[in-house]
Amino acid sequence: MKLALGPALYYWPRAEVLRFYEQIATSAVDMVYVGEAVCSRRHELRLPDWLALAQELRQAGKEVLLSTQVLVESGPDATTMRRIVGNGDFMVEANDMGAVQALIENGLPFVAGPHLNLYNRPALQWMAGQGARRWVPPLEMKQHDLALLHSSRPAGLQTEVFALGRMPLAFSARCFTARHLNLRKDECGFRCIDHPDGLLLKTREGEDFLVLNGIQTQSARTYNLIHALPALQQMGVEVVRLSPQSQHMPELIGIWRDAMRGSITPAEAASRMQPLLVAAPCNGYWHGTAGMQYVQA
Repeated sequence: MKLALGPALYYWPRAEVLRFYEQIATSAVDMVYVGEAVCSRRHELRLPDWLALAQELRQAGKEVLLSTQVLVESGPDATTMRRIVGNGDFMVEANDMGAVQALIENGLPFVAGPHLNLYNRPALQWMAGQGARRWVPPLEMKQHDLALLHSSRPAGLQTEVFALGRMPLAFSARCFTARHLNLRKDECGFRCIDHPDGLLLKTREGEDFLVLNGIQTQSARTYNLIHALPALQQMGVEVVRLSPQSQHMPELIGIWRDAMRGSITPAEAASRMQPLLVAAPCNGYWHGTAGMQYVQA
């Protein structure tokens, strides 16, 4: 089983992004996804910068992939997506069907991202037939359903499970952060850069509800499948994905690596991770219940 770091979903200053990936270069992660997957207005790093960063991570021994944007809203967005597809060097994670089509047209292998809504065997068969080499199940898929799909997947198709991080739940043409601040999307002032792990939204009763991250909404809690690690290993899942947070990411990667090697138990890993996470854990979807719940097996 390999350990992957998904694309950074938040908007960080350029210096912070570079510092973050300097730490990742020496971490215990095997694969790194880079690129802007959320909002095309974020411009601290452009595509040439991401490509240069990808080269540096590859030189550090990491397998690097480029992630495409989930919501392609304009001609320039589509042009950037096609440039990512045609980069000629790194495998691409397709996060919308436009990227899938562009990859098919170019005859390129790819990773089918978690936002493609692959819920059944015919969809997996079709995607594998078009060149997918790995798929990431939708985040709300429960263990039983994943086990069925994983066991019946087409030959040569790997499975990668989102296992740690705030869950990206929805995307919209409207910018939620700008709306919260009574700003127009086109005049947002890039205020999401002020919230390195998203902007927490509470209910009227004061309970954590969602996190606003530009055009993306996320879970308020941190999805954590560390207790499910033995089940994932027994199932034969090839890759587990951790989603970046602004602090303590190398330590979290190290804890997951220790648990994967059997140096510590999942319970010990969960205990060590607790003070490092940006929010309380949840894993309800995995157990077929409300996503915000935490079931400690």
